Parts: sequence; structure tokens; C-alpha cells
Amino acid sequence: MSAPRLTIRARLMLLYTGLFAVCGSIVIVITYLLVAAVPIADADSIHVDNAASFLEVCRATLGENIPDPRTLQKCQVAFTEGVVMGRQDQRETTLSSLLQYSILTLVVVTALAALIGWIVATRAVRPVHRIASAARAASRHDLSARVALTGPRDELRDLADTFDDMLTRLQAAFDSQRRFIANASHELRTPLAVVGTSVDVVLAKTAPTRAELIDMGHEVRAAAAHAERLIDALLTLARNENGLMTRAVVDFDAVAENAVESVDPRDRRLATALQPATVVGDPVLLERLVANLVDNAVRYNDPGGSVWISSSSVDDTVRLTVANTGPRVPPEAVDGLFEPFRRLHERSGTGYGLGLALVRSIATIHNGSVRATAREEGGLSVTVTLPRGSEGS
Repeated sequence: MSAPRLTIRARLMLLYTGLFAVCGSIVIVITYLLVAAVPIADADSIHVDNAASFLEVCRATLGENIPDPRTLQKCQVAFTEGVVMGRQDQRETTLSSLLQYSILTLVVVTALAALIGWIVATRAVRPVHRIASAARAASRHDLSARVALTGPRDELRDLADTFDDMLTRLQAAFDSQRRFIANASHELRTPLAVVGTSVDVVLAKTAPTRAELIDMGHEVRAAAAHAERLIDALLTLARNENGLMTRAVVDFDAVAENAVESVDPRDRRLATALQPATVVGDPVLLERLVANLVDNAVRYNDPGGSVWISSSSVDDTVRLTVANTGPRVPPEAVDGLFEPFRRLHERSGTGYGLGLALVRSIATIHNGSVRATAREEGGLSVTVTLPRGSEGS
């Protein structure tokens, strides 16, 4: 059976008490040594000018009344030795009393220091207990608990604020994860429902024709392709959580041009102005980034609208801007478009709501950023900023 562990409060109290006891003991030792080092006058240093006074003492001490020189000398010797012995006894008594009272005082004050140390330690670790209580109260399903520590801005206050910030980020991440899972389940249920409905309609007929079977096959194939593209987008988002796996010097203008050519413009007018630039990253993901932006601009656009794709080098960064015409987008709703499966009712289209989410994810793992603004005349302008790369990067 292991010995009980001391709490941090008890250890702090013992530390305070031990330091006080050691310092007090050092003071007592130094004081004792200083008092003990004070010299005592010996017999040769004691001079008496009035011989009659020695004789008075001698008569009282020896009971003799003979004032001859020998008696006077004997009296003087006895007197000086008595003075020296008296001073020695007095010093020993003083040192003994000093030591006793000092030790007694040290014991009492040390006990008082232990009590004060316990109170101080209790107040010092109180924020730690609040942080521990908040940590215990937090769970996977409820991260609303906060320390909310007040008081002076010290190390414990910084720790509590950092802990609160961590809980806030975790809560946002878990909420986003729950929304992502719910939305993904809903999106995947749609093609499965199409498949099930198509099959049930054909099976309900006693003798389905060849044309009906072919139509069912086309519907099932389209639903499977829809689910495949959705799953591919979800897997890309999941892989991006692990960071960038491939690093190569990429001609960004060439990648962007290939991506633009891979998108079906429908009846939209595409205008490109791409400047030569290089970045370091995964060419497949970078092409996916540009393709998603262009596809998003084509998909959510007015019939016969326009899409403008441009790139430029500014300082040590490469900027790609994709803007389009289309319905007006509320400025307060722009940031939400980068959330997975987020769509606007004002925007038409048949996408999954993952295009801009993938763009932000790919830009982030390339140490870049993405920013969108609503155009006053309608549509959206999205700018991706990536660090410029070179052969030595």
C-alpha cells in the first residue's frame, strides 16, 4: 500500500514553515555566537584606586582587621577573582536564558508561520481547484464550463484564461464536427434514397421493359457518381487535417490554367489574367483549389454571367482572385460560406456546399489564407493568398 501523497497546499505550507524555521535558527545561532564572543575582563585589567574600599571588602570577607600590605594584597586578589567569576556566571546565565527564550520564541512563531502558510497556500491554490473543477465539469457533450477567474493578472490568471480559451476552441471544434457529421449523413442519404426509389419502382412492376431498366441504371449510376464525388470531397477534408503530405515547387499559373480548362463554363463567360508565379505545395490539391473556386463561381451565377480569374505576385505572396456575377450575397453571411455544407437560400445550384470549405482547407495547409467579399452588384469575390515558393524553399 503506497503512502498517502501530500497535497500541493500541504507541501507549500511545509515549505513556508521549513524556510522560516531555518532562517530563525540561523538568526538564533548568530546572536548566540555574537553574545558569547563578548570578552570578559580578567584580574589584571581590574584596577582599584581606593585601597580603603578594598580593605572594607577584605574585612567583610576575611573577618580580619589588620591593614597591613599583605592583607591588602590578599583582599585585592580575592576581590578581583570574585568579580571575574561573577561576570563569568552572569554571562553563562545570560547565554542560557537567551538560548531558552529564543528557542521558545522560535517554536511559537514557527507554529504561527505554519498556520499563516496554510492560509496563504489555500488562497494560492484556489485557482487551481477552480481549473480542476472546470475540467471535471467539461465533457464531450458539454464544454460550457469555464473557470472565469478574476483577480490580478498573474501566472494562474493566465493559466485559467488559456484553459477557458482551449475549452472555447474545443467546443467550437466539437460543434463543427457534429454539424459536419449530421450534414454528411444527410447528403449521403440523398443519393442512397434515389437508388432505393429507382430500384423499388422497377421491382414493383411485373415485367419492366428494357427502357425502364436502362433508365433505372442511369439513375443509379448518377446517384453513385454523386455519392462518390461527395465522399471524395469528405476524404480530402479529412486528409487535410493531417497537414501537407507532398511538397514540390509548382508553377501556379500553369496549375491554375489547367484547373480553369477542366471546369465546364456552361453559358458563363470566363476571363483569365494569370501571371507567372511559383508556390511550394501539392500540385493536385492546388489544382483542386482553383477548380473549386471556378466551379463555385460558375455554379452560383446568373445565366450568361461572367467569371473573372486573375493571379498576381505581391511581395512574398501569390494571390489568386476569382470573382463572379450572380445574386446578391448578404455581407454577414459571407464567412459562413466556408463552413462545410453551408449554402444560402438566395443562391441556386446543385453543389454539396463543400467547395469553399475545401478551398479554405487547402489554403490553410499551404500556410495561406482565403478571404471573400460580397460584390455590391451581386456575386462574390474570393481571394486566396499563398506564400511564394522557389527551388530553395
